[in-house]
Amino acid sequence: MALRSEIGEQPDVAARLLSEGAGEIDRLADAVRARAVGFAMIAARGTSDHAAVYAQYALGVQAELAVALATPSVVSRYGARPRMSQALVLGVSQSGRSPDVVSVVAEARQQGALTAAITNDPDSPLAQAAEWRLPLLAGTELSIAATKTYTAELIVIAMLAAALSVRPEARDELRAVPDAMRRALEAEDAVALSARRHRSMEQCVVLGRGFNLATALEWALKLKELTYVRAHAYSTADFQHGPVASLERGGQVLAIAGRGAMTAELSALLERLRADRDAELIAVSGEAIEGADRLPHPDDLPEWLSPITAILPAQLFCYHLAREKGIDWETPRGLNKVTLTR
Repeated sequence: MALRSEIGEQPDVAARLLSEGAGEIDRLADAVRARAVGFAMIAARGTSDHAAVYAQYALGVQAELAVALATPSVVSRYGARPRMSQALVLGVSQSGRSPDVVSVVAEARQQGALTAAITNDPDSPLAQAAEWRLPLLAGTELSIAATKTYTAELIVIAMLAAALSVRPEARDELRAVPDAMRRALEAEDAVALSARRHRSMEQCVVLGRGFNLATALEWALKLKELTYVRAHAYSTADFQHGPVASLERGGQVLAIAGRGAMTAELSALLERLRADRDAELIAVSGEAIEGADRLPHPDDLPEWLSPITAILPAQLFCYHLAREKGIDWETPRGLNKVTLTR
């Protein structure tokens, strides 16, 4: 039962990071300011790539940095040397062992860039390659599907964004995260009932935008890993630029419907899909949405922190859907805990 146990550990991991992890993050933030760094580049794969998408918004909005996602094979396979000397280069990997991610950070450090490793293994190759080490403090993660290391990555990124923020209140807002995570997990009974209602699910689209685009991407990945559902994640903006045409009548649409700058747009899109396509809607939401099966979410954090809690009902949904389908969620077919891409 490692997966369910590790889902439940996430509030404690968050509290540990907030109490023990701030010192090194603050020192890195001081170095970023001293170097007048104007942009960040992030190298990651898999689940960690979705944390990197969150970083694009968190560092972009809170710290007003331009943020790009690295293309690791440019370095690891093609041997090119993109100019990174003026950047903050972050490698994000729960294991710290993905060779292509390590290659980007090592090349950036050789060029003189500020480099940091966000990893659960402070002795990993990624940690050794970087100048700065930002440990996840999540403890050993046994489940193949990453849960607690994903939210730990989000929290470390949020802490760095707060340390660099133009808004002094950003640090104070982080303090509410562990309690909000605990309350999100308390809705498990409702989530389990929803998973039972949708146990025949075979394919779906997952929609989010802004900060919660990362949540949509991660929810879709967990559906594929744990339940073998053919889940396709989209930004709501991108979805309307073509993919919406592929949604069949009665198709299943999952969405992260939190409070914030994207609320009105997402609500209007879901209403249109329900009216025009008779879409079957499932939404992570703090409030009821007409025609949608709601996965309860305590939506009282600022939008920039909501991905840390919004993913929890999504994780629980995937766990219970796997149970309903009779799938062994601890040994997903074709997967290993560490994937060594080059």
